[in-house]
Amino acid sequence: MALNGINLPLAFTGQEALWQEVYRALGLNQSEIEEFFSGPAFLAWNRMANMFEFGGPLPQSWHVNQLLLQVKILERMRSLGMTPVLPAFSGNIPKGILRLYPEANVTRLGPWAQFNCSFSCAYILDPRDKLFLHIGSLYLSQVVKQFGTDHIYNTDTFNEMTPPSSDLTYLSSVSRSIFAAMSAVDPQAIWLMQGWLFFSDSAFWKPPQIQAFLHGVPLGRMIVLDLFAETEPIYSYTNSFYGQPFIWCMLHNFGGNSGFFGTVESINSGPFKALHFPNSTMVGIGMTPEGIEQNPVIYELMSELAWRKEPVNLAKWASLYAVRRYGSMQENITAAWRLLFASVYNCTVPHYRNHNHCPLVHRPSFHMNTGLWYDPKDLHRAWKLIMDAAPSLMSKETFRYDLVDVTRQVLQVLTTSFYQDITDAFQKKKLPELLTAGGVLVYDLLPELDRLLSSDPNFLLGRWLEQARSIALDEKEVQLYDMNARNQVTLWGPSGEILDYANKEWGGLMEDYYTQRWGLFVQTLVECLNSGRPFKQDTFNQAVSQVEKGFIFNGRKYPTKPKGDTYEIAHRIFLKYYPQALKRL
Repeated sequence: MALNGINLPLAFTGQEALWQEVYRALGLNQSEIEEFFSGPAFLAWNRMANMFEFGGPLPQSWHVNQLLLQVKILERMRSLGMTPVLPAFSGNIPKGILRLYPEANVTRLGPWAQFNCSFSCAYILDPRDKLFLHIGSLYLSQVVKQFGTDHIYNTDTFNEMTPPSSDLTYLSSVSRSIFAAMSAVDPQAIWLMQGWLFFSDSAFWKPPQIQAFLHGVPLGRMIVLDLFAETEPIYSYTNSFYGQPFIWCMLHNFGGNSGFFGTVESINSGPFKALHFPNSTMVGIGMTPEGIEQNPVIYELMSELAWRKEPVNLAKWASLYAVRRYGSMQENITAAWRLLFASVYNCTVPHYRNHNHCPLVHRPSFHMNTGLWYDPKDLHRAWKLIMDAAPSLMSKETFRYDLVDVTRQVLQVLTTSFYQDITDAFQKKKLPELLTAGGVLVYDLLPELDRLLSSDPNFLLGRWLEQARSIALDEKEVQLYDMNARNQVTLWGPSGEILDYANKEWGGLMEDYYTQRWGLFVQTLVECLNSGRPFKQDTFNQAVSQVEKGFIFNGRKYPTKPKGDTYEIAHRIFLKYYPQALKRL
């Protein structure tokens, strides 16, 4: 982060340990505290009051380890000249507070996403209640005592939640009270907040409501993250957040999904437009992805723009990127990157949100999203150029990663073609065609993709699970962390509440999760044709949910070391599927 010039990093680790101390001091018992925190894989949403309890309880060893880790993180950040952002109180409280303070002004929010109230419908303490200042001050005092401070604190209220009133006086008093709880402990406090709520609930947050909320805090004592500015810049219709400083942020990836995506034209011009906006209050540019270990080229471009006075020449930048990444001047490699930059990395569809929508990583149905924002011909041309260059570049780890990634993207697109063949054959009642398309997908393409992903350490489910399990002290903790890690990338909730939200294309996951689902889908369609029964999505969903839940609890150990020769596998896939890919365009 430091080498890329990042100087305002979030430092949220270990905050639950301090909350536990505060709630104990207030008189909550252990079970009231445990039912409040979610499991480790869902803490970001727990902290934003979207959900609680699911995936928990957090072991005491977790709290201790996270606290020690946070101390190390802060020491390193500060030694590198960074300004860590620490957490503050938003009003999100455990239900147990109502037992201790029955008179408190608490609102119970509605359900979040598809969760019911057993794991969502958070309890929110009204910031104007005097108890808010009491709890907020207690907590922030703990934070400053344990972690020191650089005077910038984050808290987000009403994130993906509609406030109880749109009254302007109410909204400005809410932000004023939240800031008062910070400045009571630290008179130099600056509040850093996400601007996401203004976009995600735009029906509620009209300009007067936004202005009232932002003006509850003295100008300059708040920094707003324009969270998704490459696609939905909020500064542009709020007169630069009505005078509060803001950071132009690229969100890029919801859910940390695998799959190529970028908005390079928008990223390249957006920060400079914001800087030259009339009376601009922009104070920096930032990155706010939900997951970062994909599309490295986009993060490379974004972090470089902070050093630039004007947009770059994208075609030239892409060529130089290829040289920097592999240390090679080969023309076919630079040409490949220029192609990728002009197509799959340049989404210009208005309001497009990048969740990997490809059928491959979603529960099969007859209503899947098959749309692409780019011409796959460009992707296939780039694939051929990269394959041609491969023999001389396989010693480079960066090249091996990109070879896997480009081939993975091609097979993802091909899966959509096979899906269309399968559904066409079913609708036309053509069993031989259904068996052919389904057979190739389930018994060749997806297993080949699994073998390819399994050949590179960066695409292994086993590594993800091993890292999660490695912090456990006993078997019970191993099982808890393993379940959290598996659930987040698949069901996302006890019953698939946000199914496939954080989908990943990884070796092991491809074989035991995605391929199993597609196999069941094809098998079900074949049975329907054979028996003359219609396909019923509800019945299929019940059956396939058993496959999905089965993966969470299968107890299988997945390889943590790559297996197979990446070039051999990629070359075999190329020889087999490149001609098919061309035919399908």
